[in-house]
Amino acid sequence: MPDTLTPTKRPLLKRIFLSPEEPRLRAGWRLLIQTVLMLLIGIAVVIALSPLAHSGIKINNELFSQVIEIVVVTGSVFLARRLLDRRSITSLGLKLESAALIDILVGILITFFMMGAIFLIEIGLGWLTFEGFAWQFESAKSVLVNALLMLAIFILVGWNEELISRGYHLQTLASGLNLFWGVVLSSAIFGVLHLANPNATWLSAAGIFLAGLFLAYGYLATRQLWLPIGLHIGWNFFEGVGFGFPVSGLDTYKLVRIAVSGPEVWTGGAFGPEAGLVVLPGLALGTALVLCYTKFLREGTNA
Repeated sequence: MPDTLTPTKRPLLKRIFLSPEEPRLRAGWRLLIQTVLMLLIGIAVVIALSPLAHSGIKINNELFSQVIEIVVVTGSVFLARRLLDRRSITSLGLKLESAALIDILVGILITFFMMGAIFLIEIGLGWLTFEGFAWQFESAKSVLVNALLMLAIFILVGWNEELISRGYHLQTLASGLNLFWGVVLSSAIFGVLHLANPNATWLSAAGIFLAGLFLAYGYLATRQLWLPIGLHIGWNFFEGVGFGFPVSGLDTYKLVRIAVSGPEVWTGGAFGPEAGLVVLPGLALGTALVLCYTKFLREGTNA
């Protein structure tokens, strides 16, 4: 008589490629294919839009590259979720509800206090010299146009990077391993990807890794991507445009003109606060504010 209690051993190929829990590819294969999809869509979009480069039309390169990226990232994640994960893209945490806009705006507001705290720390310790405001050096129209342009760019950056990092990477890794490793590994990937930025070092990658953990906390506290999207938008905007720091090594338009001369291990130097120890009190304040918002102010946090 056969032993009905002995589990049937799955064929080798199924063990390599298919998830043991449900009929879909393992998490690692899904991540790999999503990355390939992203590359293929990117190539197709660049080829399709290449005539614009020779048309003589004036295009802001930063904004244009983010528009391309939103097509590439959103398209690849949408296809991967539908075809590989057998889920909708909205199930990543993109539920359209009344709290979505509030989450985004609160996230932006929280980072104002975070970057403001870093600014006050540096100026209080004599590491930062205030040189003036943008409108003292150029017209009000120029200030408004440039500030709004940077805001538009950072809105797209916030969507693109959160959809891929706290959306597809974190949640796919968590489905294949567990939530802890999903958060840690997706944040590590987030840090490593920023090594391509100007003035990047392994110390800056460590700072971006910690920022990734902070953004992941925004997702975990709400189970939606809207709060981390707001945090990401605000982080970049207030760090660069609002308080005049480099944004992950990038020199952006600044409303506040400053000169940073403190020790790089603290200030982050040319990369910005993420590469310095000064980011730690900023992250601590931001984490406390996210906790207060999600535990005591946001409705439906535990839904």
